[in-house]
Amino acid sequence: MFVKNFANLFFCCKMKIDFIKILMKEQNSTTEKNIAGQNDNGHVNGNDKIIEPKKFLFVALEALSGDLAWQLKKEGHEVKMYMKAKSVADVYNGFIDKVDNWESYKDWADVIVFDDMEFGEIADKLRKNGKLVIGGSVYTDRLEMDRDFGQTELKKYGINILPQWQFTNYDEAIDFIEKNPERYVFKPGGNVPSSGKELSFLGQEEDGKDLLEFLKQNQNVLAKKVPFFQLQKFVSGVEIAVGAFFNGKDFILPINVNFEHKRIFPGDIGPLSGEMGTLMFWSEPNKLFKMTLEKMKPVLIESGYIGYIDINCIVNGKGIYPLEWTTRFGYPTIQIQSEGIMMPTGEWLYKLARGESFELKTKKGFQVGVRIMVPTVFASAKDKELIEIYRDLPILFKKLGNLDGVHIEDVKMEDGVWRIAGDSGCLLVVTGSGTTVAEARQQAYTRIKNIMVQNMFYRTDIGLKWHTDSDKLQTWGYLY
Repeated sequence: MFVKNFANLFFCCKMKIDFIKILMKEQNSTTEKNIAGQNDNGHVNGNDKIIEPKKFLFVALEALSGDLAWQLKKEGHEVKMYMKAKSVADVYNGFIDKVDNWESYKDWADVIVFDDMEFGEIADKLRKNGKLVIGGSVYTDRLEMDRDFGQTELKKYGINILPQWQFTNYDEAIDFIEKNPERYVFKPGGNVPSSGKELSFLGQEEDGKDLLEFLKQNQNVLAKKVPFFQLQKFVSGVEIAVGAFFNGKDFILPINVNFEHKRIFPGDIGPLSGEMGTLMFWSEPNKLFKMTLEKMKPVLIESGYIGYIDINCIVNGKGIYPLEWTTRFGYPTIQIQSEGIMMPTGEWLYKLARGESFELKTKKGFQVGVRIMVPTVFASAKDKELIEIYRDLPILFKKLGNLDGVHIEDVKMEDGVWRIAGDSGCLLVVTGSGTTVAEARQQAYTRIKNIMVQNMFYRTDIGLKWHTDSDKLQTWGYLY
């Protein structure tokens, strides 16, 4: 009832149909002309390639890596994408060539990109057969999907971890909290889609009574949706992630340091989303990296993994406490990283897949990315009425042809007009760069002002905590 009322409230304002039709006609003649052009992110267009055109095959469970694929297509490479989920059938139409059976194209591809978990066994096999593969390995899939295993491996390689307990029985979890009253975090286990992360629960009470009540009142419902889960001891500090690309033998420098903003509304209010926006910068190896990811290098080599890997942590004056792994491209992390990478996408992806040692050319300063949403982000798959209200609505630009810093998510293009597709409610990631966080924020939010979508919303505070978080991190010495 809340979602429908919310959507009706949003949709009650009448669209100015004649005005939109005029803009759509203008954009029909200009959008396609600007799709392949160079932008001020340092990306080159198809007329300025450094490597010969390659064939890239993207394999996905849902719509995630389309923007990366689109970047490759703009550079003149051949790109095909397979997406398993039926709900994303129209996503990326007009941007990327899609296929119904990826295995029919595995011999066609120079590089195969697995953009999510659950492909580890296939990826390992393809690599052993001599195929160039980015993403996926049995070992790294398990690091992210099996929280207990991921934490055990961290401990095995000398990395601090927080106390945590795994459960498949809610009565046992309730009994545990009653006998051990503390502040905990409830986390679903397994490969949880972005929408499923809303079921995470961050306890606020020091004796755990709020989480206890949450579990008691919802255990029957949760048992169906979250059959296994983790309770993790809460610790206060700064949430920070450190990541890097790995070529199968070593980390590609520089590393990436980033700060996620997971809740829907400004001020960290509302339900958890996959991610609403991120502040990041590129760095030489620092204390945070050396005390976490770098220690995992031997086992990553053994696993054969090639791709991006990231550890999200809580840090304070007492230590670094890893929370969770990301053993794939992050979303919208990769879109925001694209803002800061100055090499052609095809060049660094191909070198990475080949296991080459190279330095990633990146911008100095900071990058900010902001996710643009519509109310279908609150809808379930069964709420077809709300989804259909927004499907096919246009995404318009006030200044025609200015797509700098605009990265696609669940959108499609018909006759030169961008439109809402899929059912996720995640439409775009808008990025900006600057020598300071303030400059990066200004560029990103200025670019957002150029976009018009019915009832779009986004967080206005991405990166604002840097002025306090940076002081703490400098004091604790983690950024050196």
